[in-house]
Amino acid sequence: MSRFRKPPNDVFVSTDIEADGPAPGLNSMLSLGSAAYALDGELLDTFSINLETLPGASAHPKTEEWWKQFPEAWEIARRDARPPAEAMAAYLEWLKGLDGRPVFVAWPVGFDFPFVNYYLMRFTGEAPFGFTALDIKSYAMALTSRSSYHRTTKDRLPDRWFEPGLKHNHVALDDALEQGALFMAMFREVMDSTRDGVNLADYTEFPDW
Repeated sequence: MSRFRKPPNDVFVSTDIEADGPAPGLNSMLSLGSAAYALDGELLDTFSINLETLPGASAHPKTEEWWKQFPEAWEIARRDARPPAEAMAAYLEWLKGLDGRPVFVAWPVGFDFPFVNYYLMRFTGEAPFGFTALDIKSYAMALTSRSSYHRTTKDRLPDRWFEPGLKHNHVALDDALEQGALFMAMFREVMDSTRDGVNLADYTEFPDW
């Protein structure tokens, strides 16, 4: 029996959250949207839910001012808000139903992942992503050979990576789909340039026990 085996397929879970401040726990996650993609770029499924605010938490004044610029997105984020425990239980069930190992993907991952990880641990006691979180901006910085992370902005990326009709509008699921399509375009371009379409990094040295 070979001591080499292929680990479970990654499922890229492009995720966007909307919040009333920058710090999970002190501030609340208002809306959560995820779009799951197969390695070939196929959109497998989506998830979207709005959440009630956390007891004892409060909105950050600067974020409250920021939201005033986007009244339509704010209204969408507050529709049919569910208790956090109920919302995260539903999200965990959705993640477990995916056919593969979930990889959290976001732009920027440093904002979205802490909220999702905190809420999952607090309300479900589980961390289905572990510490597997991929930053799309960092990926783009590497692909475009830029020396500045801060100058790696979407308006400086090639048009071919953007799917027409998808926009960033601060509605969680819309933004998850927009950035998910962007990431998958970059990912597929890398994979297509790999010899024979095989990425040896996908094969990890694991014993068969």
